[in-house]
Amino acid sequence: MSKKSVLKKAIADTEAEIDDLEKKRNRSQSAILEAYLNNTRPSKADAEYFRTYSQLIEVERENLRKLKEELASTKD
Repeated sequence: MSKKSVLKKAIADTEAEIDDLEKKRNRSQSAILEAYLNNTRPSKADAEYFRTYSQLIEVERENLRKLKEELASTKD
């Protein structure tokens, strides 16, 4: 496999991981929003899940940026 195809596969995998993490974060985000709409405090677990998934998403986005930069600079 060429380096470009390996990078393209890694980019696709990273994008899929970001999608999965965003779906998981949306569940906790919905629970937090519902708590605020009901004038109650969101559970600490939901807030922690939201923070954790947000951090993981940022890590994956940074990885994605690096992979795309590497792909752009790679000559086949």
